[in-house]
Order: sequence, then structure tokens, then C-alpha cells
Amino acid sequence: MIGFLGEYEVTMDAKGRFLLPAGFKKQLPEDGHSQFVVNRGIEQCLSLFPIKSWEPIFESISKLNDFDPKVRDFRRYFLNGATQLELDTAGRLLLPKSLMEYAGLEKDVVLVSAVNKIEIWDKSKYKKFFETFSRDSFSDLANEVMNKKDDRLNG
Repeated sequence: MIGFLGEYEVTMDAKGRFLLPAGFKKQLPEDGHSQFVVNRGIEQCLSLFPIKSWEPIFESISKLNDFDPKVRDFRRYFLNGATQLELDTAGRLLLPKSLMEYAGLEKDVVLVSAVNKIEIWDKSKYKKFFETFSRDSFSDLANEVMNKKDDRLNG
């Protein structure tokens, strides 16, 4: 399983290219480390999946019941704009304009680890996200989420 740790600020050029930080490159698997899929995140960010992380997700989605309207809605939203990317010879990724617009990305960007993917945020939106979240709120959330996990493991 691929797993990422870290948070990096990068600068995107006018064409939508940015350099993938060395800290993330080192965490990629040796084989197929230059291919990715990027799509809209659930929040107003982008999700960048190494191809090895994307393939099992796509396989699961492809097995869902196409006769269920919720499945069709989910597929449309989740796969909307999903694009395969590859690192160029300089180690940069080029984001599609439509996805940049969705996430409000212009120049200052933050790349954030999110287990098996990397989230791509506009720097000011990312900062604002954390400014609106108190320590107490985080403590309550951590308690709720981690206790649910424990219940599943113990149940």
C-alpha cells in the first residue's frame, strides 16, 4: 500500500505546472512512480493519486451497479474531470485548467499527504480551513472517528 506523509508548499506557473517535491517522490513506489490520476476532491481541492492507488479505486467503482441512480450520480461526480498525468522530464506535473478552476488554484499551492493520495490546495484556502477549526473541535472529531475505528476492530 502506498502511504504519504508530509506537507509542501509549491509554486505553480502560469501554465499550471508545478514541481513534485522530492519528499513525495521518495515515497512513491519504484515501478510506475511517474504516472498519476488527478480529480476533484470532496472539498474544494484536487486529489492526486499515484496510478497504483487509483487502479483499485477505479476497479471498485467499475463493479458498482449501473442500474442504481445513486451509483451513476456518484460515478459522474467522482470521475468528473479525472485525468491521467505523467511527470515530465523536469519532474513537473501539468494540471488541467478545468480542475485548477474548480480548486481555485493560481500560484501558491500546498500539497498535503492524505494516506494514499496527495491533496492539492490553494494556499489561502488551506490556511483558512485550519483557522476555522479549534483544538477542541479537533479533539472531539479525533475521539469520534478513532472510537468508531476501534468499535469496528473490536466488534
